Parts: sequence; structure tokens; C-alpha cells
Amino acid sequence: MGMGRIVYVMGKSSSGKDTIYKALLANKELALSPVVLYTTRPIREGERDGVEYHFTDEAGKNLLEEAGKVIESRTYHTVHGDWTYFTSSEGIDLAAGDYAVIGTPESYVKVRDYYGDDKVLPIYIELDDGVRLQRALDREKKEEAPKYKELCRRFLADSEDFSEEVLGTLGLERRFYNDNLDLCIAQITEYIFEKK
Repeated sequence: MGMGRIVYVMGKSSSGKDTIYKALLANKELALSPVVLYTTRPIREGERDGVEYHFTDEAGKNLLEEAGKVIESRTYHTVHGDWTYFTSSEGIDLAAGDYAVIGTPESYVKVRDYYGDDKVLPIYIELDDGVRLQRALDREKKEEAPKYKELCRRFLADSEDFSEEVLGTLGLERRFYNDNLDLCIAQITEYIFEKK
């Protein structure tokens, strides 16, 4: 891996992808820098610019777009207006090292097309649907105001976003089954080193 690469982590909700992503970033030997997404939504209490997101506005997004630095974006129509989330090449220097990002199959394809096949390594995490649904339920139950309807919407949306048809287009060499977190992290870590 002379030039740097982007390790692209994907998985349905409650598959453990956030935990795995954090573990990969924490591994000093892998030396992965996080790719921080941009958003036009207002910063929330406790968030820091450049940590959770790079916070910008419509004008800032337009400048990056004009410079050809917006790789992919999606806009959500909220009660507070339109909020856009996007991946930008600003701050990604593959000559300087390796990166990791968490995202969807759709955004993975756009990042892969932008940088090239050899620069983006897809990591797909899977887990039995029943186990995922139980994990999501257990997590939601602990919330002060559980949002079960949203949980179900996300669960059903995942079946579309991660259908076998979609996964077949990603060129995955391997999938990682997360029924044992430590083992799964070890397998992914080994795979990333193998691919260097």
C-alpha cells in the first residue's frame, strides 16, 4: 500500500459497525485517521467542530462543490429546513497515510469511483437479523423516550440498502460476521494488514 487507502466500514444498524470502527481507529499499528463528514445542520450541544462533523453552511458546501471536492451528499428535509450531509476530499491526503470511514453502500460506491478501486477497501459487517433486532430493541429500551417506530423504519430500510443485489455490486472479497466482537475485530485487522 505505497499510497494511502480508505478503509470503508459498512453494516446494517446494530451490526456493531460503530464499535468496530472505533476499535480500528484506536489500533496504533493500523494508524488510520478518521474521515469526518460535513453537515449543514446546526451544531448540537456537546459536539465539537471537526470531531463529530465538520459544520458548514450552504455557502461553504457550494464552495467545496465548485472546487470539485464534494464526493457524495444526501439531503434530508427536516422540520428545521434542509440538512445536507456530505463526504469531501478536503482534508483527505492519501499520500500522507490511511483513513477509515463508516458509511452506506451507496456512499462507498461514490468514494470508490472518486478515488479508484485500489484506494478503497470495503469492510462489510454482518449479523443475523434476529440478533440485530434484539440488540436494537435492548438499546432503545434504555432510552428515556424509546423510538420504536424509527427503529423499525431503519431496520426495514436496511433490508433495501444492504440487499444481496446491492452487496453483489460492491465487489466484496470477504464479509465479517460479528457474533463475537473481539474475534471479528481481529479478523478485520488481519485482513487490512493482508491488503497493505
